Amino acid sequence: MPPYWSRLAFVTEFLVALIAILEVWSEVGGQNHLDLMPWYAKLPLTLGLALVTVLGTMAAVSHERVWNAKTIACLLLALLLAGAMSAATYYVHVHENDDSGDSDDTVALIR
Repeated sequence: MPPYWSRLAFVTEFLVALIAILEVWSEVGGQNHLDLMPWYAKLPLTLGLALVTVLGTMAAVSHERVWNAKTIACLLLALLLAGAMSAATYYVHVHENDDSGDSDDTVALIR
């Protein structure tokens, strides 16, 4: 395969990985938590996981054996990034403001 076709395939994989990561993160972590999370927390985690996915694919394709040191390192890095995503989602979940219980329409009973 000519190198420009493989580059096009890797760029396409990166773009598809971006969409897939954000979709899975919103389904697993909850869209409400993802909406409350600042963009500067979501962007590096999403881009990092997509990049590690493409680098792992490149390492698997370029070597004779699929599971080599680079692919295992990419897998460990992907697991680390997924753990950071879950930690960020949990942090937002714990620190979100729940204003639904503080309503001014409540009536106080006086006896």
